[in-house]
Amino acid sequence: MDKKVTPKDFFLWAGAMVALYGSVIALIALLFEYIDRTYPDSLEHYVDPYSGGIRFAMASLIVLVPVTIVLMRFIRNDIARAAEKAELWVRRWALVFTVFIAGAMVVGDLIALINTFLGGDLTTRFILKILVVLFVAGGVFLHFLADLRGYWNTNPARAKTVGLAVGILMLAVIIAGFFIMGTPGEVRLHRFDDQKVSDLQNIQWQVVNFWQQKKMLPATLDELIDPIGGNYIPVDSQTGERYGYTVMGPLSFELCATFNTNSRSSSRVPNVPLTPYVDGVENDNWLRDVGKVCFSRTIDPERYPPFEKALLR
Repeated sequence: MDKKVTPKDFFLWAGAMVALYGSVIALIALLFEYIDRTYPDSLEHYVDPYSGGIRFAMASLIVLVPVTIVLMRFIRNDIARAAEKAELWVRRWALVFTVFIAGAMVVGDLIALINTFLGGDLTTRFILKILVVLFVAGGVFLHFLADLRGYWNTNPARAKTVGLAVGILMLAVIIAGFFIMGTPGEVRLHRFDDQKVSDLQNIQWQVVNFWQQKKMLPATLDELIDPIGGNYIPVDSQTGERYGYTVMGPLSFELCATFNTNSRSSSRVPNVPLTPYVDGVENDNWLRDVGKVCFSRTIDPERYPPFEKALLR
């Protein structure tokens, strides 16, 4: 007769399995992100500017891997104290289900690989992702198959060695993420720069609208302020200073700001070709270097004709 499962036993195994599955999913997702950054798809024109996928996967691993290790340690200590707990139905179900899921992932992975090969669509990026799933799912399959057969209970030293190796591997994978997305401080600097670009775009279109209304460029940014229309002039959120603005000609002006990062060498910049002419404003791109950068703009009167004045009756 099976030993009675206590609430402690049930929730230890439930928590361990949830943490394990979450860790595996986060690990695969994180490695996929690394592969996507290393081998970008030319058809994908957008790159997450703040590496949201990498950050979430890293955060998940940082929390879930230690939780998994701690819970499994509690479980193994319980089994060491009471050998009959190795026969609990909750343990058998958890191990068999995990082995089944891992085995199904390996089989599905191989099917996807063969199907893609037959279709002639094999790419380095796809092959690496297949290998990631095969490696992770295969490792989980072999580990818990051995656990189901009692291997780790009879070889506790090897179980500790495997746990240490997995911990080191997870640490290396997490550290690699900082080299790709940067430290939290660097990410914050990118957020400041993106806000500056957004502010400059706001000012740019206010200047264009001003010209359409008055057929002249504002001499200073203060002329754009319109309490009734709700127009205001944003300032640099990092320094609190105003952005630079200079009239260069009847239709030309410059907007200036000081940036922390170089967008040309950043993996956060979308992989799209630059165009010299966009939406009626010449050279409408925001690539930048570190330091003070000025963006020259020229209004096209044909695309942005002056507004007609309302006729008084």
